[in-house]
Amino acid sequence: MLSTQRLAKSYGARTLFEDVSLELDAGSRYGLVGANGSGKSTLMNILLGRDAPSEGSVMIPKRVRVGALSQDQFLEDQERIVDVAAKGDAAVFAALRELHALGESSADGLRISELEELIRAHDGYTLEARASWVLSGLGIAAELHREPLSVLSGGFKLRVLLAQALIGGPELLLLDEPTNHLDIISIRWLEKFLADYRGCAVIISHDQRFLDNVATHVLDVDYGTVTKYTGNYSAFVVQKAAERERRQREIDKTEALIAHKREYVERFRYKASKASQAQSILKQLDKIEVDELEDSSRRAPNFRFVAERPSGKDVLEIKDVAKSYGEKRVLDKLSLELRRGERLGVIGPNGLGKSTLLRIAMGHLAPDKGGVRWGHEARVGYFAQDHSEVLSDPDATALSIMEAVKPSETVAFVRSHLGRVLFTGETVHKRVGSLSGGEAARLVFGTLMAQQPNVLVLDEPTNHLDIESIDALVEALRAFEGTILFVSHDRRFVADVATRILELRPEGPNFFPGTFAEYLEKQGDDHLDAESASIRAKRAAADNTDPAEKRRAYEEQKKRRNRIAQLPKLRDKVLADIETAEARRRAIDELYGQDGFYEKTSKAELEKLEREHQSLGERIAAMMLEWEQLEEEIARESAAG
Repeated sequence: MLSTQRLAKSYGARTLFEDVSLELDAGSRYGLVGANGSGKSTLMNILLGRDAPSEGSVMIPKRVRVGALSQDQFLEDQERIVDVAAKGDAAVFAALRELHALGESSADGLRISELEELIRAHDGYTLEARASWVLSGLGIAAELHREPLSVLSGGFKLRVLLAQALIGGPELLLLDEPTNHLDIISIRWLEKFLADYRGCAVIISHDQRFLDNVATHVLDVDYGTVTKYTGNYSAFVVQKAAERERRQREIDKTEALIAHKREYVERFRYKASKASQAQSILKQLDKIEVDELEDSSRRAPNFRFVAERPSGKDVLEIKDVAKSYGEKRVLDKLSLELRRGERLGVIGPNGLGKSTLLRIAMGHLAPDKGGVRWGHEARVGYFAQDHSEVLSDPDATALSIMEAVKPSETVAFVRSHLGRVLFTGETVHKRVGSLSGGEAARLVFGTLMAQQPNVLVLDEPTNHLDIESIDALVEALRAFEGTILFVSHDRRFVADVATRILELRPEGPNFFPGTFAEYLEKQGDDHLDAESASIRAKRAAADNTDPAEKRRAYEEQKKRRNRIAQLPKLRDKVLADIETAEARRRAIDELYGQDGFYEKTSKAELEKLEREHQSLGERIAAMMLEWEQLEEEIARESAAG
């Protein structure tokens, strides 16, 4: 479906990646991951033909239909929303337009016949209906589909572009951050769509739950290249860590062997009876190469939120708040109370007032009715979706912004603080106008850390952050002793942070006094997440299963538990066998390097060693495959458990 040969991309002296040779197959979905700035979007643009590689090539068969979503596509605001989406099936859309322009009275009957045949062959008369189905799945209301694109906000325009990428029945899908600006429900719809997709998909995303639910493989941009792993994101994390640990063990063993041999040489090089052997060992040492583990491009910021002083027990009261935009009522008689130490996650479809609620709480927007009261000593830090609320001057630098937050501190202190959010060296002088989304988000979090609030109000805080930064943010928020009110569509983030849930629904707010996992279990449906779909199914199955079936199910569960318990032991045994085989192969290599070996060794013995060496190589390859499969199974069971 798609292949690359020795692909490389450099900018001046900086190499993003090189020697990238990949085969991507139909029926597989590849999560493209890596740190911000590592080259993910650059690689995607090269695959799309929008950027040229420094070296190498990309091969996509000409017959393959490609659907693509990137973050910088041009849109015509006057076009109907449904037409923009329908353009994803370019040939059919053009044929329908031409047929409409020709009209039934045209003398060009042959051309009309050709167009009608093409439209029928590609189910073209259902194109608008199919486009509407996808738009609705992505959360764009049916009554808007025939409106001009200009009625939508920027985030919803990106949804239309995503619909365009999906609508044409592409055999190859290239999606750059498709979950950006999607709410939880739309993300679930997209997951289901991709689960049924039979083509080849390459997807950039920082949403770990989405990647776990969608990806069959992971393409990791790191160490100056791109490495393919089998399995979802959780499986990839385990495999990558295990591979690095294995390589480190190999390096440690090689270095220990070198140290042992050097010690022998130092002890006996001047002793007549051992001098010859010592010299031989010295020659062996010259041939031993010690690999170096490359530095990962992944870097995590050191987020840490420490309140200058605690708030009072009652932190926030919102009472009977209502808000409308024209005829549309987004909040109606909403009341909530927030106490010190609570972490309230606000979830639900876009357009129901989640961000509006936070802006009203912050006093940035006046409610139509109701009121907001902050408690005693509440010091609030606000992370807005639009970073320009904090980073309003495009000519300001990271250093000048932090100096404004901490005017009494030394430059050294401010630089140290910036270093915690990955602004070091000359990057502290980077202008706000040239910051990437991830850099801007980290800088805003840096200002929040410096302000030392005891309440954090966060509106979509994971947008633009890479996975390492999201992990660091989760750990920092869990360690924070203050109070958190946040909006997020990232289910893993909500699950890791929230202690209470507020879901805004069309029929009204739904409060839940527990975690996201507990909320899903209580709901027992699939309107938010895949896990909850299985809860109801399991309950129904348990109620309707006969005793014999229950017995069989128990035996199967018992076998599975036994298998899970044995997996680490099986993996460790395979690793030990790999080490033993590799040690023997190295021993044979050392024999080959000994002085006079070929003169002293018979042809039969030499052939025997060569056969053993080849057999060891094949056995090691087979055991490596077995080890990878065990690691994947462990990862799957870990994710399921």
